[in-house]
Amino acid sequence: MSSLTIPEKCGVMLLPDSVLFPHGAMPLRIFEPRYRQMLEEAVEGDCMFCIGNLIGSNDSDPETSCAPIGAVGLIRASREAKDGTSNLLLHGVIRVQFKKWLGEKPYPYAEISPIMDTTLDSQEEASYLDRLKKSMNRALSGFPSEVNEQMNKILDQAGDSGSCADAVAQQFIHDPHDRQRLLETSEVRKRLDFLIQFLNKAGPSTS
Repeated sequence: MSSLTIPEKCGVMLLPDSVLFPHGAMPLRIFEPRYRQMLEEAVEGDCMFCIGNLIGSNDSDPETSCAPIGAVGLIRASREAKDGTSNLLLHGVIRVQFKKWLGEKPYPYAEISPIMDTTLDSQEEASYLDRLKKSMNRALSGFPSEVNEQMNKILDQAGDSGSCADAVAQQFIHDPHDRQRLLETSEVRKRLDFLIQFLNKAGPSTS
């Protein structure tokens, strides 16, 4: 994903209690006319748009109703139906801050700024990855082995600890407030500490 150029301005789909993490995937059905236009223009351009978590009741005013941090996603496998609606898969690329909302489009449109993760030294990185995988495998011990194997494969493909944390958050964290809080946390240590603690609590009791 590092080779992708993140646009300075981007369309934003506002969805209640919805958080897309980098390296995560979100299936979407596009049916509102404004978002159909957004999708059409995105496909004709860089194939990207953002997901913004709608936290207020008035989606016509994203300045007050959208969380300040979202994620830009890359459109995958988009298919348009005869009625003009589309089903697609959006793949999270990177956290972004919505710097300024613009009124030049019929859909939510904003100036965005990428948010970079903090980095860990190699020893700390290896230690955190080991702890995260052990906690995840323990939490999945009651599931079919295929589930465990698939999640380990996802982490192996993600690579660094920040990407692994986002992959785990996308799959395991369901509370929208926790998801938004993790999305807004650029410090990788804090995300990993939260997830390891969450997974340890979710795993089988040792008593």
